[in-house]
Amino acid sequence: MSRILDPSKRFREAVARFDRANAEDPNVETVDGVSHPKELLYAQRMSDALERFAPDAAEVVRLAVRCQHIRRWTVPRDSFPEGRDGYRRWRTDLGGFHAETAGGILREVGYDDATVRRVQVLLRKERPKADPEVQLLEDVVCLVFLSHYLAAFAAQHEDEKVVGILRKTWRKMSERGRAAALDLDLAPELRALVVRAVG
Repeated sequence: MSRILDPSKRFREAVARFDRANAEDPNVETVDGVSHPKELLYAQRMSDALERFAPDAAEVVRLAVRCQHIRRWTVPRDSFPEGRDGYRRWRTDLGGFHAETAGGILREVGYDDATVRRVQVLLRKERPKADPEVQLLEDVVCLVFLSHYLAAFAAQHEDEKVVGILRKTWRKMSERGRAAALDLDLAPELRALVVRAVG
């Protein structure tokens, strides 16, 4: 297949290919009676959150946000040992898998090696506190979790566990990200858990 070199088309084609890959997710989430492939919906939510939080974000961040969970379902959690160490190995391997998968697509549509490597650094979340763009990606991840996934998580776990997860989430965020989180339109019971976690 010929490489797409026109910068105005390259980004759109990369996003389209990310979305086609995530549209294959057999897991679905239903919103307002409509079923969506889970990771495709997640990717769209990530892009929407970035647009609200940092509309002037660099193209590499916009790319990383869109493919942060690319084909995630193909590396299931239960393929790794149980427990904290197994979870960490899974997360580390996922970061590498997402970086490799996205890198292949980016090269196909004509991105240079420097851009591909930069997106891969973001996807592996290397040195978030020292790299503003990695931190930006982390903030968006946390905002999407709070906006779209906290309610389901809270419904499945005791309040103490939810508060513990929220404290870990808070530690990952920048001050600007935390301010945005406190400004989210959360249900009162969820907001109470957030306030308890960060208070």
